[in-house]
Amino acid sequence: MEQEKIQMMYTEAQHEREMTRMEAANRRWFIAFLIVLAMLFATNIAWVVYENQFQDVVVTQDGYVDGGGTNYFNGTGEMIYDSQRTSDD
Repeated sequence: MEQEKIQMMYTEAQHEREMTRMEAANRRWFIAFLIVLAMLFATNIAWVVYENQFQDVVVTQDGYVDGGGTNYFNGTGEMIYDSQRTSDD
């Protein structure tokens, strides 16, 4: 009976050691996760700041007839494939 009690105490102590190790490892992983998350936000903010230093350039171009009037650029960034050209001018 005494041997079983000693063995049971040993396993409880071993279990507590393992739980303490696991809690420490979980804490380290959580801190690493927070650091990586903060770095993600920091790099995204840095890219937004970097991109905002440039001015937006707007280029407008009137449509033109290509060949028999089948392809033309309508000034909004789209190519329209049509047999008839409709324009504002």
